[in-house]
Amino acid sequence: MFERFTKPAKDLVRGAAEHAERVGDPYVTAEHLLRRLLATSGTPGAVALATAGIDGEERRSAVERDLNEARRRGGITKSDTAALAGIGIDVAEVVDRVESTHGRGALARSRAWRRGRTRFDADAKAVLEQSLRVALGRGDKAIGDEHILLALVAARGIPAEVLADHGATYAAVEAALPAVQRAG
Repeated sequence: MFERFTKPAKDLVRGAAEHAERVGDPYVTAEHLLRRLLATSGTPGAVALATAGIDGEERRSAVERDLNEARRRGGITKSDTAALAGIGIDVAEVVDRVESTHGRGALARSRAWRRGRTRFDADAKAVLEQSLRVALGRGDKAIGDEHILLALVAARGIPAEVLADHGATYAAVEAALPAVQRAG
């Protein structure tokens, strides 16, 4: 499938893997794909993301802060946090107690990076597989970083939740793509 990726999409995937290695995560996750896309400019995916509302350094920093907070919660989404609150479990209190014993960020998934073949977790694999389906559904022959972005906002989980909280929903990104494609 990687041979069908455009250069920006290949750069996005490679950059996500480099980020995961740099921070010591054992797998490349959907979060790493989003973080790399946030650090990118000028590609169709980056332009669509900006057009959908994640424009400027301040907005990208706010998304990064929300991703960091979700990582601190161990990847628990806001909707999961609300559901747990409904049965009397205060996730913030659990995080605080774990961190008071084990240090800040104890619930984050960072662990030692394993050298060798880059490994993607199930969510990242699902995003990349979905990007192929998105490209095919749009009648595109290649998979671009804009297709990866659409797959990210369509997936369940932290990246889609954080982007939606900042206005970059599937509908907003999809609406931004015709303008991006006309400009390209």
